[in-house]
Amino acid sequence: MAAPLNILHMHSSFSLGGKEARAVRLMNAFGDTARHMIVSGVADQLDARDAIAPGIRYEIAQDPPPLTGRPSVARYERIARFMRRFDLVLSYNWGAIDAVMAKRVFARGAPPVVHHEDGFNADEAARLKPERTIYRRIAFPAAHAVVVPSRTLEWVATTLWKQSAPRLRRIPNGIATPAYAGKPDVRAIPGFRRQPGEVVVGALAGLRAVKNLPALVRAAGGVSARLRLVIVGEGPERAAIEQAAAAMGMADKVLLPGFLPDPHRYVGLFDIIALSSMSEQFPISVIEGMAAGLPVAAMPAGDIKAMVSSENQPFITDHSGEVALRDAIEKLALDPALRKAVGRANQAKARAEFDEAAMIAAYAALYGDAAGRPGTLAGMPG
Repeated sequence: MAAPLNILHMHSSFSLGGKEARAVRLMNAFGDTARHMIVSGVADQLDARDAIAPGIRYEIAQDPPPLTGRPSVARYERIARFMRRFDLVLSYNWGAIDAVMAKRVFARGAPPVVHHEDGFNADEAARLKPERTIYRRIAFPAAHAVVVPSRTLEWVATTLWKQSAPRLRRIPNGIATPAYAGKPDVRAIPGFRRQPGEVVVGALAGLRAVKNLPALVRAAGGVSARLRLVIVGEGPERAAIEQAAAAMGMADKVLLPGFLPDPHRYVGLFDIIALSSMSEQFPISVIEGMAAGLPVAAMPAGDIKAMVSSENQPFITDHSGEVALRDAIEKLALDPALRKAVGRANQAKARAEFDEAAMIAAYAALYGDAAGRPGTLAGMPG
């Protein structure tokens, strides 16, 4: 058996969100064909490791080089020296882009780097910062590949960052869609009990400012139907969400159970999946809701409108206002037959287009080729 591929993952944080969920799913799928070292730019944000399957060989770096700070040759050299211990480096988003720059400045002996761009934080949700665009243009030629999940980001990378084939790769996100077709576990969400006549709106998101979750609370609070809002995730915006719920007089109608693994166990407990993010690209939570047969109500971001079925597109708002999101939720909440029809169409599209097998195979091929060891990684769902 070939030696496992030694992979370094450079994350701005390893708190479970879309990119971390995908990275962990790939780790689990690759099984014993790879071993992993994980760097989190924020040392105490590591809850994504709870989703790593038993038996996967991984370590959390204890004394990694800093991924943020003023540009300096010394810092790049330290990062490059750390990277040389590995067969392949995977870097994720702006917070880890200095791994690519370190490769650009100290190329000799450095392993190949595959950089992933999954979207933007609140500071770039409305407009990309010109200095970051220039920095990406300088750094990216050192990457073996720059991977994006959405057509929106593909356009940004091509037009603004001046990337093109073969370096630029678009690999849509995928999930194990059959797992979401089963009956949900009523005990999977601590503290959740459905009440008679109640419509349950669910959101799966890190509690970060870019997710704009207080706006979702206000939108849900304006709906005339009996509503419960369940936001699964953890992060620094918890207090702001709780304050918004209190201000709307619905503190007892908003449940924040924290991070929960295995979303296929509980997404089907919801009636509607909702998103209020200021910046998304190809959100996994949309696919999860679709696979569970749910309608999606969301503000417009990234590829969301193209992801959902044609029947669902009227409930992806035309702008980012809370009132429009409220109206989309309201229409779905008041019409069970409409929810069922839209959810059925979403489920069919998720199964046909967003199953994870193709995603895993594409990443396995890309990573193996980048490391000069094609066929090494398992590349099959596990």
